[in-house]
Amino acid sequence: MPSLQTQPEYMRFLPPESIRTISRLEFLARQAMEGTIAGRHRSPHKGFSSEFAEHRQYVRGDDLRLLDWRVFARTDRYYVKEFTEETNLRATILLDASASMQYAGERAFKIDGQPLSKFDFARHLAAMLTYLLIHQQDATAMVSFDAEIRKYLPARSQARQLRRILEHLNELEPGGETDISTIFHEIAERIPKRGLVIVISDLFDDPEALVKALHHFRYRRHELLLFHVMAEEELSFPLSGFSNFHDLEMQMNPLPIDPSSLRAQYIEQVKHFLDALEKDCGRMEADYIPVNTADNFSEVLARYIESRHRRR
Repeated sequence: MPSLQTQPEYMRFLPPESIRTISRLEFLARQAMEGTIAGRHRSPHKGFSSEFAEHRQYVRGDDLRLLDWRVFARTDRYYVKEFTEETNLRATILLDASASMQYAGERAFKIDGQPLSKFDFARHLAAMLTYLLIHQQDATAMVSFDAEIRKYLPARSQARQLRRILEHLNELEPGGETDISTIFHEIAERIPKRGLVIVISDLFDDPEALVKALHHFRYRRHELLLFHVMAEEELSFPLSGFSNFHDLEMQMNPLPIDPSSLRAQYIEQVKHFLDALEKDCGRMEADYIPVNTADNFSEVLARYIESRHRRR
């Protein structure tokens, strides 16, 4: 008898129930997009183009398959080729893979009885967004980062791009410290034309530097979306009893702390941070979506897209 084929491991990020939830949805751009397929998104340009666009100097994390060896032979420098995609929407998903994303609270949404870490929750969100966008024939890029760019998969609209991104999500592990603002400035300069930038992160960085980096995307005329992923325990600080607290990014000795003595001050500072970030996003006309990992990730995405349609 022929053996039954099992699904690839990366398909775990697209469980059937999530596919059923998002398959009925449509993601529409709020602002004009520079693309060429008519009918779905507004575009400021007309015409078709699916050809070589330009060379860009290689940066760590770029796909090595895009290296132009002829240019290297002439210049002794590494350059990658970029192409213009036939699509009305070019989306770039920025996924935080820093160490702080490893945190998994006991109240987090569970799969097979295991609570999801912020990182796993973020990977599921990234996978579903990729599925939705490529299903619409919209070009989708993936950038994973911590203190540096871990991987940059340029935007493509072909079906095999979904497999590339899912494979990367499956192989990716949380890394080191966070340097979100520096990374965002670098990415803003690398995205070749205006489109949609989707950030999935706990956004643990200096607030002032972070907002300046987000403004860089808006200056480049990108539409900006922030999924701010935090665990319930980070929001409500329900811990009790004297405990040792570890910094997931900085290799420091654990700090013995009595949570009850700090709870009120901690919650106040977290609320101030969230409120300030939401107001800054509002001023730059960016969508700010607070995400609690205690929720179902597919329902989080569905609720946002439905509210987006109503506002549009």
